[in-house]
Amino acid sequence: QVQLLQSGGGLVQPGGSLRLSCTASGNILSINTMAWYRQAPGKQREAVADISSGGVTDYLDSVKGRFTISRDNAKNTVYLQMNDLKPEDTATYYCNAGGVRGSDFFKTSAWGRGTQVTVSS
Repeated sequence: QVQLLQSGGGLVQPGGSLRLSCTASGNILSINTMAWYRQAPGKQREAVADISSGGVTDYLDSVKGRFTISRDNAKNTVYLQMNDLKPEDTATYYCNAGGVRGSDFFKTSAWGRGTQVTVSS
């Protein structure tokens, strides 16, 4: 019913920038919260940033001032602009859509498949 297609990511040197995108599809009428999570090898998945349908944002302390989350409600798309990347930002990044309302369904949570971000010199 709901699919999240992620793009972006890759290999970047420390101090560099990357932009992630995630578009939700599937007869969607509205999405409550959209978010980005990440998971590094051997570590638990953690929330990086989230944004409400009204544009209220929240960030993991370690990315504040470096990452910016934004969304285009008309396109059901969320973005994560990542600047001044550090090696500790290396992880697989996952997109999440919470409270997805469709024409004939409601889905509490949906996940993208993940995209790798590697920060290394």
